[in-house]
Amino acid sequence: MPVGTAGTVKAVHQRELDLDIKAQIILGNTYHLYIRPGLNLLEKAGGLHRFNGWNRPILTDSGGYQVYSLSDARKITEEGVRFQSHVDGARHLFTPENVMDIQRTIGADIIMAFDECTPYPCEYDYAKKSMDMTHRWLQRCCDRFDNTESKYGYEQTLFPIVQGSTYKDLRMISAETIAEANREGNAIGGLSVGEPAEMMYEMTDLVCGILPKDKPRYLMGVGTPQNILECISLGIDMFDCVMPTRNARNGMLFTSEGIINIRNEKWKEDLSAIDPTLDNYISRFYSKAYLRHLIISKEILGAQIASIHNLAFYLWLVSEARRQIVQGTFTQWKTELVKKVSIRL
Repeated sequence: MPVGTAGTVKAVHQRELDLDIKAQIILGNTYHLYIRPGLNLLEKAGGLHRFNGWNRPILTDSGGYQVYSLSDARKITEEGVRFQSHVDGARHLFTPENVMDIQRTIGADIIMAFDECTPYPCEYDYAKKSMDMTHRWLQRCCDRFDNTESKYGYEQTLFPIVQGSTYKDLRMISAETIAEANREGNAIGGLSVGEPAEMMYEMTDLVCGILPKDKPRYLMGVGTPQNILECISLGIDMFDCVMPTRNARNGMLFTSEGIINIRNEKWKEDLSAIDPTLDNYISRFYSKAYLRHLIISKEILGAQIASIHNLAFYLWLVSEARRQIVQGTFTQWKTELVKKVSIRL
């Protein structure tokens, strides 16, 4: 899922998301959309889909991660989280109940349960207390969600989130609790927050062994192409990450042959296409030399081209993974591709 934090995937038009990148769903951010443009305008517009013109599904995160990142300006209690806006310093309260209402008003197709994302490293006792509270919050989320109506004429669905830091026993308890909630899909949170990749894979494998196989499993905030391939092999179905667009704006390109820092001198006169393997206009039309020129010159078009290319690569990666799974050739393909996409060219 391309990340559209404030109602836009940075530097990318909706038409490009649809036709060039071929995204099936994008992600919006509950905290940022609540702060700006605000719920009144979104409701007046008829929800985020009509406000930004995106006709396919939208998933909104719960705001839990943003609240976690505002560690100096928030207080967590059983009631919820009190925090200060990063825009004007105004004080707000997020509770499991009003976060369900906020996401309904934003118009998300997939709504995330309100949780606390623990940092890494995290003391065992704190991780357990946080997980237990996240589970209590989940019950409140489910009660509120089930006793309110979908908005804007289409169904909305709720995903709970597994927590438990990097402790096996906590992750197992949390996965079992989330599975028992019996929602239409399940998410794994609290990973990709600084822990080693091998630890992330270990926790993901453990949780995927417990969460139902017939429902989507969403690993939040992951990751590099290698991370995604490895986690698909462990049983993950859905991903989101800011890396494709954030790194693009800094000149890092992900390609089917490896990673390119387009700022490097070696690309200055390389007139070959960015990545001719990909079936999209941007990656085949523009040369590495031209893109380097734009990035070095700080031209806005450079950020646009790089962002569209990186997102198209990520969508190619997961689409190809799906095709290989169906053909029964995923494992061998994955082993070979992991080596390629990790190389710095």
